[in-house]
Amino acid sequence: MLHAAHVDMPVKPDHAHGLLRLFSEQRAPLNSYFLKRTAHAWDAQDLVQETYLRLLAADQHGADGIRNPEAYLYTIAANLMKKHAVMRRNAPVGSDGLEEIIERLTTPCDAAAGVDREVRRQRLGQLIGRLSPKCRAVLVMHYRDELSYREIGEQLLISASMVKKYIVKALTVCRQGMGRYD
Repeated sequence: MLHAAHVDMPVKPDHAHGLLRLFSEQRAPLNSYFLKRTAHAWDAQDLVQETYLRLLAADQHGADGIRNPEAYLYTIAANLMKKHAVMRRNAPVGSDGLEEIIERLTTPCDAAAGVDREVRRQRLGQLIGRLSPKCRAVLVMHYRDELSYREIGEQLLISASMVKKYIVKALTVCRQGMGRYD
């Protein structure tokens, strides 16, 4: 469970418990909401977390007048879902971007292993192709375009920590997939 203490924003004590309770109660329904609308479970989890972070941020900016916090939470969720859908449609990942990423991430293997570089490239391409569109986009923007986490976050409307999470996830998938291959 995500606790308010894990967020680098001071939260008013009286509201923090109410927001945490609201989030705890709505976490599973929110996850279900996003799962029905996204292609990958990790996108749903990321969107749930981003929803909570935005709720906390709204509270920090004087959202004391929110009459119905649950409705507000789902408004945030719906807006994030719209942004996610737009990002998927406009994903900056084409075959050219994937080729460059594959080239940069393909590590030369030990000559004793005798593994053909082209076969490794194809395998890595398959692994990257299985990533969610957002995860692929972050990978391309970081390695091909050499953008910082902050710059990527601004373009994709996600936090820098979410960008880092996507990069770690993508590299983990690639390393594990290539490790099973070797």
